[in-house]
Amino acid sequence: MNILQTFHITKKFGDTVAVNDVSISVREGEIYGFLGVNGAGKTTTIRLLLGMIRPSAGSCRLFGQEIKQGSNFYNDVGYLVEMPHSYPNLTVEENLKVYSFLRGLADKEYINKIIDKLHLTTYKDKKVKHLSMGNNQRLGLAKALIHNPKLLILDEPINGLDPEGIVEIRKFLKELVYNHNTTIFLSSHILSEISQLATRIGIIHDGKLIIEIDTDELDKQIIKKLYLNTINNEKTVQLLKSKGFNVSINNLGFIETRDIKAIKQPEVIAELLVNSNLPPKMLNIIEEDLESFFLRIIHKQKSIL
Repeated sequence: MNILQTFHITKKFGDTVAVNDVSISVREGEIYGFLGVNGAGKTTTIRLLLGMIRPSAGSCRLFGQEIKQGSNFYNDVGYLVEMPHSYPNLTVEENLKVYSFLRGLADKEYINKIIDKLHLTTYKDKKVKHLSMGNNQRLGLAKALIHNPKLLILDEPINGLDPEGIVEIRKFLKELVYNHNTTIFLSSHILSEISQLATRIGIIHDGKLIIEIDTDELDKQIIKKLYLNTINNEKTVQLLKSKGFNVSINNLGFIETRDIKAIKQPEVIAELLVNSNLPPKMLNIIEEDLESFFLRIIHKQKSIL
């Protein structure tokens, strides 16, 4: 079941096209990573998804309903867009009480639960204007989660968090999916975080959706190479080719291959070379990270245009 869908949405601000003919779908219970550099169109897309702004063309659906004023599905949606906004002269707890009241929530105890869950207990009586950027971000997440939403839409949720906080939020978001079947739409330019969280990824650049891909399929498209150096590389290449491996010597003088047989079983290569008196001095598998993949896809898109 698709929880969130867009159909050819476009958003123009005057002559500027911020989002250009974007169609995405997010399935129930998945973490969808929405990747793009700053200014790519991520936040504008999220504002369209939440009905904060209207598309110039196309439409958006949440839970199968078209987004429009007066829609009743917002009680099932939690969101954090850009910097979280709170009442600066109220404490953390007071802010959450106000938000709980506005949401019409009956379970007041959940305020304490969410404060504890997001490690804000020490700061519950502290005025928001005195919070660090990281704790402001935690408070924003608490407000997004206080009503146990089915769909969580987060724009750069780890801004301002220290490394320990990033790990905590990552773990917390995974728990929401696996324990409560929450669906998460996560926008970020921090590629390493997306790679550790998302089950599916969409890449947006200059307002256009370049690719939408499951992480299982992404693994197949990531470039992987095996680099090898021995006491005699020319002789090693001849040996490996005679055994059916597709190898060559690169411009650095190392043996290089994308042969999947070699990459999956480097120990077979090592044993063959040792038994042939060509012991490896270096045997290393290099895998393209998500950032490199992202840049390669963008470069490919630019070359097409």
